[in-house]
Amino acid sequence: MDNTTLLVGHGSREPSGNAEIARFAAEWRKRRAGDRIEVCFIEFADLLLDEGLDRAAAGSKRVTVVPLILGAAGHVKMEIPDHVAQARRRHPEVEFRIAHHLGADAQLLPALQRSLKGAMQRLDMPDPACTGVVLLARGSSDMAANGEVAKMARWLFEAGDHPWVDLAFTGITFPRLESVVLRQVACGMTQVVVVPYYLFTGVLIERIRRQVARLHTQYPQVAFALGDYIGFDDAVYALLTQRLEAAEGDDHPAMLECDGCKYRLFAEEHGIGHHHHH
Repeated sequence: MDNTTLLVGHGSREPSGNAEIARFAAEWRKRRAGDRIEVCFIEFADLLLDEGLDRAAAGSKRVTVVPLILGAAGHVKMEIPDHVAQARRRHPEVEFRIAHHLGADAQLLPALQRSLKGAMQRLDMPDPACTGVVLLARGSSDMAANGEVAKMARWLFEAGDHPWVDLAFTGITFPRLESVVLRQVACGMTQVVVVPYYLFTGVLIERIRRQVARLHTQYPQVAFALGDYIGFDDAVYALLTQRLEAAEGDDHPAMLECDGCKYRLFAEEHGIGHHHHH
């Protein structure tokens, strides 16, 4: 096989999250019959980036790295390019390309709308005018990554009839879910739907479930519903395929803009790596 696709998941301390990514990759292989698609993880898994890159390089002339990641924070801007640079030195005979991450793309909006609709159905379809929505994301120290999520929240608002579609984060940055719910209830919302901006299950999804359960007890007069994470939605497969095909095109550079970013170069020069604050 001349070309190999390396699908890079974030990885989770919760084994079921990594198992979901493995099943996701198996389904993508079915949709792209004949392609060699390998999987590795950034952290919290047995098969990490360096080993994944080495496996993908074996017997390949070109490896296309496809980040299965929503936000362009340190993992996408720093960590993956760093490991790919090292792999280029280990395998000079192999061409490595990095596809763009999923990002805040309009193609993912229908997946969030389906999550919202499913949660509304669990609430017996209340009036949207009385139902607040919270798009809940991981959170990052990277302002641009948080801005991408803000854009998705705005699009979700524009596409619906809810008076409040607010953004909240599970960590790193603010606002958090509890403070956003407090504001929505103060503004008269009698139902609140939480829509997770997450691809797969994991420790944080379980934490979100516990948070929503606590909100039920804190606000007994308010009905709460938790939407589904994005998961195996067709929109994700379509967008990944688009990212892959763009990266494999003749006009796609082998290096992304962030490969030569002045902040990355400064970090490399001063030995500053990506740190995990989960």
